[in-house]
Amino acid sequence: MRKKVIFGNWKMNGTNAAVEEFLSVVDAQANNTEVVAGLGLPFTALSTGLKLSKNVKIAAQNVHFEKNGAFTGEISIEMLKELGVEFVIIGHSERREMFGETDNTVNLKAKAILAANMTPLVCCGETLETKEAGKTVSFVNNQIEKAYAGISKEDAIKTIIAYEPIWAIGTGKTATSQDAEVVCKAIRENLAKIYDQATADQISIQYGGSVKPDNIKELMSMPNIDGALVGGASLLSKDYLALVNYNK
Repeated sequence: MRKKVIFGNWKMNGTNAAVEEFLSVVDAQANNTEVVAGLGLPFTALSTGLKLSKNVKIAAQNVHFEKNGAFTGEISIEMLKELGVEFVIIGHSERREMFGETDNTVNLKAKAILAANMTPLVCCGETLETKEAGKTVSFVNNQIEKAYAGISKEDAIKTIIAYEPIWAIGTGKTATSQDAEVVCKAIRENLAKIYDQATADQISIQYGGSVKPDNIKELMSMPNIDGALVGGASLLSKDYLALVNYNK
């Protein structure tokens, strides 16, 4: 049975003091046995998050695929692993649009993360222009095919996919639960073509894009939506707990 996975993505928010305060409130209550609760923190707050969290899984928001070298400002997998990080978000649309992330680098990062026995959260999603052109499914599936190129089915089942339509991130606009389900189902069908149905059925697929406490239950009721990657709403302890404990 696929895991339900709800992660907050704090993006460029959160000092160590803020993380300490947040986890002092939420960690003990984020104990839903049916949900893997997580938090994507800035690099500078990872150590604090890992030290203070027992129930909340801590994720990095990016990583470089090379082991080391002349990559000023980058962070390696070894550096994350030394801290105890188990999850890494890769391919987020903001990384793609603002910082030159490509389908190829997402693939290289996914392979490197898996080789280190860590879990990549592989992001995908379309622009409003792509959506309005009716090309959402073909665009997203192309991203998935490139992200998973050369990855075995044994490794594929260790990954998590986050479908985030770019037009819904931080805009207040949310894909309807039915629309999100259509794309998540298409992703799973594509995974079945790449691998097989049994493999596809084991991979958790999150939805992201203006997810809030008032729409989480409906989204999670969809058969192919296994969780959420949440931005702004995850910054508030009350909202975060409402999300990860949506079924209580």
